Amino acid sequence: VSTSHLQLAAFALGTVGWILCTVSMGIVEWRVWHVDNTTIISSGIAWVGIWKVCFISYLHVSPGYKEQFCRKFSGYDSSIPREIYAAQGLLLIATCMGLLGLTATIFALRNVYMGIAQKTLITRFFLVGGFFYILAGLCVLIPVSWNFYSVMHNQSIAFPPSYYMPSSPAAQEAGAAIPIGIVAVILLLLSGTFSLSYRFPVTANTVTK
Repeated sequence: VSTSHLQLAAFALGTVGWILCTVSMGIVEWRVWHVDNTTIISSGIAWVGIWKVCFISYLHVSPGYKEQFCRKFSGYDSSIPREIYAAQGLLLIATCMGLLGLTATIFALRNVYMGIAQKTLITRFFLVGGFFYILAGLCVLIPVSWNFYSVMHNQSIAFPPSYYMPSSPAAQEAGAAIPIGIVAVILLLLSGTFSLSYRFPVTANTVTK
């Protein structure tokens, strides 16, 4: 048990990183657009996420919303940039990989804390868990970096008319999802490193299988 403190920390960090990954995937604030024309976008601010775009409007632009109008990205629209669709797929993969990493780590820690001295099984599950953590971290890193690059270069998006969005903002900034994603990447990569560093203790009384 005394040799698995780092792996216990890996499980804790991996859990928080996985939660932050799912949070960043769900919120809409990936890019914050500042627009000059407030006729429809009343607050002058719109949020561009990886699943939908939202803004506050005092016009009846949608019968389902009182003030906030949201338009989901449906299917594959050539006008939506590739980094948005890439983020959808990669974050879904990251969520699955992170969950597999947590499962493998739980199984290995269970054997350690229950005193089941199966060296090969414990070591392999820590290695598998570490691999999944690192893979999940990389899958989050790519869309976060790609979208951050697009924000820093103030790249425009040719939205269809039904989105009620301008093709380019006056200015834009990174939304809350990007720093949350960065923290998730750091935690998942640390978790993977800690899990991969596990070394089964060598003692004279150890029975290995």
